[in-house]
Amino acid sequence: MTPWQWAGVACGASLFFWGVGAYNRLMSLRNAIGDAFAQLDTHLKERAEVCEKLLAAVAPRLPSEQATFDALASAQAEAQTAAQASRAKPWAPDPVGTLAVASALHAAALTRLLSLLDHQAELRSEAEIDALVSELKLIERQRAFTRQVFNQAVGQYNEALNQFPTRVLANLYGFKEARSL
Repeated sequence: MTPWQWAGVACGASLFFWGVGAYNRLMSLRNAIGDAFAQLDTHLKERAEVCEKLLAAVAPRLPSEQATFDALASAQAEAQTAAQASRAKPWAPDPVGTLAVASALHAAALTRLLSLLDHQAELRSEAEIDALVSELKLIERQRAFTRQVFNQAVGQYNEALNQFPTRVLANLYGFKEARSL
């Protein structure tokens, strides 16, 4: 083999191994999004369970506020459906975008219910309801933290995806930008 052929083989091997390394890096970052979403999904499920318990405890005592309870139940159903759609591919932008909207609606309905409970001192004085509200607030803080971890994982993935020359290979591999919550 001539020196030019050796140089061509060395250049081709370098490009091949660089491409494999870039693919592995993107897969690792995409898997980190999945891991972060699994933690977030745990808190979403816990929040749904506590909201159901809280609705069951409060709804019979305040029949005049049925619209508030219906709004929370509806928002919760939408959030659970969106979370279910996001579980398969948490790096896909469309299901995560739907989850972001559903989570915002759920947060608004939940804030409305908690505000209502703050104005109902006789209900908040009951141990069961107060314990559920405290648990819900704790879960919301944990969910906010895991959402931040998810968003950081998405940011790292998108940053790596947009770096040149990985961007060229990302199109060949079929990687697309992820969406944060």
